[in-house]
Amino acid sequence: MATTPGVLTDWPWKNLGSFKYIILAPWGMQSLYSFATRDKNERDYINLLVIPFLLSRALHNQIWISFSRHRTAKGNNRIVDKTIEFDQVDRESNWDDQILLNGILFYFFNATLESASFLPAWRTDGVIITMVLHAGPVEYLYYWLHRALHHHYLYSRYHSHHHSSIVTEPITSVIHPFAEHVAYFLLFAIPLLGTVLTGTASLGSIFGYITYIDLMNNMGHCNFEFIPKQAFSLFPPLKYLMYTPSFHSLHHTQFRTNYSLFMPFYDYIHGTMDTSSDALYESSLKRHEEYPDVVHLTHLTTPESIFHLQVGFASFASRPQNSKWYIWLMWPLTCWSMVLNFIYGHTFIVERNLFEKLKLQSWVIPRYSIQYFLKWQGAAINDLIEEAILEADARGAKVLSLGLLNQGDELNKSGALYIERHPKLNIKVVDGSSLAVAVVLNSIPRGTSEVLFSGSLSKLAFAIVSALSHRGIQVATLYENVKVKLSALPQSKVVLSTTFTQKVWIIGDGVTRDEQLKAPKGTLFIPFSQFPPKKVRKDGFYYYTPSLLAPTHLKNLHSCENWLPRRVMSAWRVAGIVHALEGWNVHECGDAIFDVHKIWEAALKHGFRPSIISNVNE
Repeated sequence: MATTPGVLTDWPWKNLGSFKYIILAPWGMQSLYSFATRDKNERDYINLLVIPFLLSRALHNQIWISFSRHRTAKGNNRIVDKTIEFDQVDRESNWDDQILLNGILFYFFNATLESASFLPAWRTDGVIITMVLHAGPVEYLYYWLHRALHHHYLYSRYHSHHHSSIVTEPITSVIHPFAEHVAYFLLFAIPLLGTVLTGTASLGSIFGYITYIDLMNNMGHCNFEFIPKQAFSLFPPLKYLMYTPSFHSLHHTQFRTNYSLFMPFYDYIHGTMDTSSDALYESSLKRHEEYPDVVHLTHLTTPESIFHLQVGFASFASRPQNSKWYIWLMWPLTCWSMVLNFIYGHTFIVERNLFEKLKLQSWVIPRYSIQYFLKWQGAAINDLIEEAILEADARGAKVLSLGLLNQGDELNKSGALYIERHPKLNIKVVDGSSLAVAVVLNSIPRGTSEVLFSGSLSKLAFAIVSALSHRGIQVATLYENVKVKLSALPQSKVVLSTTFTQKVWIIGDGVTRDEQLKAPKGTLFIPFSQFPPKKVRKDGFYYYTPSLLAPTHLKNLHSCENWLPRRVMSAWRVAGIVHALEGWNVHECGDAIFDVHKIWEAALKHGFRPSIISNVNE
């Protein structure tokens, strides 16, 4: 929002929320009906192609945002090192409003201007006229409009909203108040209406011109430089005809320079060219890929989970992962992403964070949860994990933490397999079990004398039960075979539950619906599993899977980790960060459990805090 919002700041359909797309429904149905009922010679293809074209624009923008986030996470050619937070993601979540506005205007002018209907596929003269009108009136008028928007009166009421994003992303290009977009449309309508009124318009000139605007907007707001220097060497005048991401990035950091739309020519003429433009361009091109200190290795969970990654849909990634009905509408994209994962088959970087001077990255194994439970997939998955560990080691990373199922006991003996294969690794492999145990133990209310344990037995389960027994807390279980196995632990106080009066349940993978129904009203369900349990009781309280709230000095955190809320990180991920901060020169994998009290105190010392609000079943 602008500092002092002016008239027509909000979009007219703001109150409709996600239902705003119904505005186009009558137009779309009318175009389909008209196309189906008219003779071949009377069909208007431009009217029919509006919605497909709008969808292609949305996809175009999404490709840019995914590509840009991946590249800035890697670090090579990055321009600005400042970070992005959730407030920017929220502010830019309505980037599709301008596409919706363009659709409405397409239909309006198609219906009111006879010369805007029944256009040919291509006319060369119309394309040339479009290029001339853009280079002349559009670029020149935009330059002065942009300078005017930087006047205090207009800047505070409108343009400051756009400049709230100092570190730009491709979709930052279209984040403006409604009134500002109307002004831009009037400018960009000059070539469109010019060709329509002169009878030289075509599908190619209209759709091509808008695609050009999208392309240049997205490119100019990327936070990495990729335009090769050879292009300007081979054709020197190009520096006056086409801007670069670093050129426009300076406008967002310096504010009073580089006002041009896409052609720096007018900045050169009027003396507003930033003197550091060439230097920043060259230094950005020379910048190498960034090497992390800590790598968190996770994997995809469900086919649609790729949309919730930071390189996926920005608004989805900024919220906890949850199954929504409209996700199923994107099945073509989902299937295509699965094919790409299968073809690419290599770990990829999705996120970078900063913890003071510590550089953090999250890498994703392109495999889904279900594949981890298929024995015939185990060897291939282990190869991918091993490859990632060796790559992180080669890049000089200090610690690699194994997230989700990458640390399965049956898969790789909780990570010990890789240490056995490569005993001379410099990087420390951490499965995070000790901190996960600490989070569970410190989630149990003070004064609790007994808990009920339910779920699959694992390294984590045995460690929790052992710690509870040492604290004098009695552990009850539902099954005799589980009781027998847990009773083998030193000082264990495991009993078979018959009354189900325990108000604190420690649950893991395998807990069933029937088991949860036996719990008394108001029970606290505290999971120790990587994945959240299916919540059955509406009269109970379900805690998040072991996790901690990140301190404010952990930067560039603008996506949610799977189902966890904002700025909450899994204990397994935090364990790797703490390991690096403390400089512990030991692995934590296999049967080993790090000192639970020591790692808990270290996590608190570095600013991590328990997730205060439990996840109440609704």
